[in-house]
Amino acid sequence: MNYLTFHSAIIWHVNLSQTVLGVRFENPTVLASGIMGVTAGSWKRAARCGAGAVTTKSIWLREHKGHPNPVIISTPHWTLNAVGVPDAGYEKAREEIGEFLKDKPVPLIVNIIAETVENYSKTAEVLLPLKPDFLEVNISCPNIEHEFGKPFACSASDAAAVTQAVKGVCKGTPVFIKLSPNADSIGRIAAACAAAGADGFTAINTAGPGMAIDLRSRMPILANRVGGLSGPAIKPISVRCIAEVYEATGGKLPIIGTGGVCTGEDAIELMLAGASLIGIGTAVGDRGMDVFQKVCDEMQAWCASEGVKDVKELVGGMHHAVARVESGKKS
Repeated sequence: MNYLTFHSAIIWHVNLSQTVLGVRFENPTVLASGIMGVTAGSWKRAARCGAGAVTTKSIWLREHKGHPNPVIISTPHWTLNAVGVPDAGYEKAREEIGEFLKDKPVPLIVNIIAETVENYSKTAEVLLPLKPDFLEVNISCPNIEHEFGKPFACSASDAAAVTQAVKGVCKGTPVFIKLSPNADSIGRIAAACAAAGADGFTAINTAGPGMAIDLRSRMPILANRVGGLSGPAIKPISVRCIAEVYEATGGKLPIIGTGGVCTGEDAIELMLAGASLIGIGTAVGDRGMDVFQKVCDEMQAWCASEGVKDVKELVGGMHHAVARVESGKKS
């Protein structure tokens, strides 16, 4: 029998690997978009610290300045950020992605953003020749509304239009649509994107926007006044949104669950809601760069204590449990 040593105890070996749309992940943890810099070196560092995959920051077709400082405020319970998605444009991004892919340690997810449907497809088209494992389409940033209006993720027809446009230029690269918790019905948005050809989803982006006020100056702390809310405070929202997306798409499309994950048990909760992979962002600052390895170790320990030998068993587990209870009531 196969054992491993963990915290001086002997436990069953638990398989944390996942294969999603033909791509193998040694473990389900994923560096979320916008965390840990914008360079190949920073992405490789995340991989060395245990991340099963990495996601680039959101890439624009052309340079985008973002918001002035201060852009982030953090507490033990939540973080507000109004970075404003700054980026040097796709040409710089291609350099860093190319460098990462020379000796790619883990799968790479390339995240793109745009202000128009046409520019989503153009940005995808110029980056696809690099052959990322997945393309993640950010239609849900909550803190740039004053520049471009409501995010595409708040409208089923707009979200579907972006999905269709990007899928029109993608040949063989799976497209994940990054959804917003601020939509009236995230399940309805997901269903519309699925009908338009989405291969999977990332749920969720930051919530809000929220605001924090300095008590002495009586002024908003962030220069943008409002920012996207992340961290432990949004995990229950993330769990609910993932469950709704899973149900709306019949559990047939993979979900990268993100939002409030700090521990292995948090990750398992998102998997039970329907996520196959787990995005980690704010917790990098809270628990250190090796948070990916810590989360994996905690998942191993929990699974061993519960007799779970493969994390695949967990995906959508809540829905199966609810169905069994409901079936029992009917009988």
